[in-house]
Amino acid sequence: MNHVEHIRSKFLSLPQLLERLNAVREGKRVVFTNGCFDVIHRGHVSYLAQARDLGDLLVLGLNSDSSVRRLKGPTRPVNDEESRALVLASLECVDYVVLFDEDTPYRLIDAVQPDILVKGGDYQIDQIVGYDIVKARGGEVLTLPFVDGFSSTSIINRLKQSS
Repeated sequence: MNHVEHIRSKFLSLPQLLERLNAVREGKRVVFTNGCFDVIHRGHVSYLAQARDLGDLLVLGLNSDSSVRRLKGPTRPVNDEESRALVLASLECVDYVVLFDEDTPYRLIDAVQPDILVKGGDYQIDQIVGYDIVKARGGEVLTLPFVDGFSSTSIINRLKQSS
């Protein structure tokens, strides 16, 4: 398998993801995180690497284009869902990328049943979507610190101001 095929093989539908996880998760700790990841930056890379270090497999739930528009407004996303998914799948620390169309990943978390659920440090742990699912099965819910000065929104705003 060449590199492009390898990257594409990490971008899965939910049924494909569940089949793959069934085949490989025995004895492994599955970490789950999610987000829009519209303009990938240093903060994202640091966060995803830290998340992956918490377990054996990192599953990334990626908001679809329509979900991002509902959450961030009509001018977002800057990058379409396939582009965002392929960039994220190219990161060594990301094992699987799966799209979700809802405003929250609750249904996706329920299907994946991760051992560890991770979000950025701006969340209160008990307010993280899927907290109840992961805690009910004895899993962990954690937050990771942000890298100061990096966000897709701030990068987009800086670009607008410079044009």
